[in-house]
Amino acid sequence: MIFNQLADVESLYIHWPFCPYKCHFCPFVALANHDEYMEQYHQALKKEIILYGNYAGSKRIKTIFFGGGTPSTYPPNLLLDMFGILKDTFTLEDGCEITLEVNPGTVNLEKINAWKAAGITRLSIGVQSLNNTILSSLNRHQKAQDVFSLLESAHAHFQVLSVDLILGLPGISTQEWQELIYAAILWPIKHISVYFLTVHEDTPLYYGVARKKIILPTDDTMIATYQWTVDTLLGNGFDQYEVSNFARRGFESRHNTVYWKRLPYKGFGLGACSFDGASRFQNEKNLMRYLNTVESADTMENLAGLSVMAETLTEHQAWIEELMLGLRQKNGVSWQMIHAKLSGEKCAAFTEKVQEFIMLGHMSGNSDRFWLTPSGRAIENEIVVALL
Repeated sequence: MIFNQLADVESLYIHWPFCPYKCHFCPFVALANHDEYMEQYHQALKKEIILYGNYAGSKRIKTIFFGGGTPSTYPPNLLLDMFGILKDTFTLEDGCEITLEVNPGTVNLEKINAWKAAGITRLSIGVQSLNNTILSSLNRHQKAQDVFSLLESAHAHFQVLSVDLILGLPGISTQEWQELIYAAILWPIKHISVYFLTVHEDTPLYYGVARKKIILPTDDTMIATYQWTVDTLLGNGFDQYEVSNFARRGFESRHNTVYWKRLPYKGFGLGACSFDGASRFQNEKNLMRYLNTVESADTMENLAGLSVMAETLTEHQAWIEELMLGLRQKNGVSWQMIHAKLSGEKCAAFTEKVQEFIMLGHMSGNSDRFWLTPSGRAIENEIVVALL
């Protein structure tokens, strides 16, 4: 199975896997202590992009996202070179949203100036917490002062700053979390992402929890804290447009919305994922195999072996995914979509279940659509399971 290179792609994802350290909760394709490969990897990334562009043509691009890893460790001279390739290969639309993930403690003024010069429009800052001790115990080597310094210096250069926070970190009290939210509201930011801590298998956090050396907050505590967080952010001008994402009006992440709406996107780099509207693909996750495959390729067809995972959802699986992603968003799901996929008793049973959640206050709706309320978003997974 091969990615449809002619798919109507308007969004690009570029993966920078290098990290100064790897956090104990991180499940991503991230490499610590591999900086000697940065230049070689950068050249491979460029080649992968150029081969795609030569085959697919100069597509008009609306969003670009540099994820990782730690993209803020991308050497400025190489990053500027990358933007030269992107501008030569694609047509970047006016107002193209270009996001760079940034870790506090990996930033200096030279990098900020380079990011601005390159055309980056949005920084996504991995704050997670301001508790230095807790972060250090999870092998995240940043300090609260790094966050404050970054916010101050970046604010002068970028209109859109976003911060990521993790709800449920072990050792963070409810009061400390509330103080973090109150502080974030006053920061010069336009966007906040609040993610529940997820314990991924084969991470140090997973083994610490399994051995009961790390105690996590209870589910009831997490739900109550999440609901308080939603209420507080809403009351201070941050609209909740997705289960984990809040924005000042007009500053929602356009790139992430592409994922939630199941629109096509093309990913480049180690472990990067792509979606052509029907099938998903993931690149090779082993660094040396990725480098060898790209370096030996001279056409797009030669890169077919770069994909190590490919799946095409059935029509029913795609409908389930559309339902799940729709419920995560503020606008919810259209009844038209439900009626197109379900009929007779199945449609009646589904409608009855939605009405039950409306009665419980977990959902709301009208004749056109239905959506989760703040209390429903706190138990979104359980609601989806019940509906299915």
